[in-house]
Amino acid sequence: MASAVKGDTLTVAPPAQQFSLLPKVINGGIAGIIGVSCVFPLDLVKTRLQNQKLGPNGEKLYTGMADCFMKTYRAEGYFGMYRGSAVNILLITPEKAIKLAANDFFRHKLTRPDGSLPISREMMAGGSAGLCQIVVTTPMELLKIQLQDAGRVAAQMKAAGQSTANLPKISALSVTRELLATKGIFGLYRGTKATMLRDVSFSMVYFPLFANLNKLGPRRSPDSQEAVFWWSFVSGCAAGSISAAAVNPADVVKTRLQLLNKGAGDESYNGIFDAFKKILKNEGPSAFFKGALCRMIVIAPLFGIAQMVYYFGIAESLMGVDKNKKPVTIMPATREK
Repeated sequence: MASAVKGDTLTVAPPAQQFSLLPKVINGGIAGIIGVSCVFPLDLVKTRLQNQKLGPNGEKLYTGMADCFMKTYRAEGYFGMYRGSAVNILLITPEKAIKLAANDFFRHKLTRPDGSLPISREMMAGGSAGLCQIVVTTPMELLKIQLQDAGRVAAQMKAAGQSTANLPKISALSVTRELLATKGIFGLYRGTKATMLRDVSFSMVYFPLFANLNKLGPRRSPDSQEAVFWWSFVSGCAAGSISAAAVNPADVVKTRLQLLNKGAGDESYNGIFDAFKKILKNEGPSAFFKGALCRMIVIAPLFGIAQMVYYFGIAESLMGVDKNKKPVTIMPATREK
């Protein structure tokens, strides 16, 4: 009787997780440039609102977002709304590249063997990404704030009837040169601790919140793990606005500490705790939420646009990488008898 011989069978191992860093870094940089270009005027308004102080008779230079926007536009024109944008766009490329790619990297490393990622590890991954970015964020914010706030100081002097003829013109290059000449490279890292407090806490809230919101949306295809692009935008906007409101007190303190050219009546601070104490004593608890609405309006579309562009996969298309390709490991064939 003839014996039946069964053919060879191939054992297919479960797909191994892969992480391509370079495309994510490129996508992060592109996302940052597009995002900040769209929302920079709102960020300028936020900075000026956070830095303004009450006049001798309790009067305000700006009564709100719209008033600040209109006064700035009338006094400085369209390009005045983008004061400081060049240095921000230049440095936002590595900043967003580090932030977004580092979060994905740490999430990849902290994922358990069974594929799960607890909320505590999500927060750890986000906080680690926020910590990595401050090497770029601190000097970027320092230079941006000086340029953004220059118009407020000039407007404050005009309101007080003072001449602005002797007010030096400020540029990113002049500020950088002065800081390097007087304080060395560490001069560019003024306010590092406050920046760390803001960015680490923001990232600990934002990234887990975004990831979980993004999971709720429709997928690009039945077998895809990625949400459709518009849902990534919505998730980024929602997570960004909530996180921005949560850490606004730290942002106010950071902005005050990094301000180099003080206007009339501006307070000086000696560190984070001194700033918290003086702001609370002189201006009350509400001062910690100055510019909060404006910051939420800035951060929401910034991160919505950034996350949407980040997941478009522009770098993968340029590099010819199939981001949806799942690796399959073929094990040696075993013969059944």
